Amino acid sequence: MNWGKGIILGMAIFMLFIISMCVYMFRMPADEYDHQYYEKGLNFDKDFAKEKQVVADHAQPAISIEAGQAHIAFTKPANGTARFIRPSSEALDKTFQLNTNTGSSTSLALNGLVAGKWRIVLDWKSGDKAYLYQQEVYIK
Repeated sequence: MNWGKGIILGMAIFMLFIISMCVYMFRMPADEYDHQYYEKGLNFDKDFAKEKQVVADHAQPAISIEAGQAHIAFTKPANGTARFIRPSSEALDKTFQLNTNTGSSTSLALNGLVAGKWRIVLDWKSGDKAYLYQQEVYIK
């Protein structure tokens, strides 16, 4: 074999390598990144202040999961939201409205939630103060 055939063969192997890498890269799934990354960054200070308020006021709610119900007991009457976030699938996330009226506890029916690990994010107002609390729970 002369040197001309070797150069052509080397270029053909290199081109085949580049084409196969392009095909491989385009078949990979799209990156799963957070599209609200910057908005969440701007709101971080507000959320951090709410979390610190829970500690300062000793307002940590008591959460218990029993028989398809989530029982949440606050220290004072509260209005807000409870988000159940599934770490493995964003499509399974669910949001509930909280309103304890004059009492300080509420119950949520967990009918549509699958068993497994969940994170509860409670965002509520009690009086003139705003609070944010997160807790990991296991639903059977």
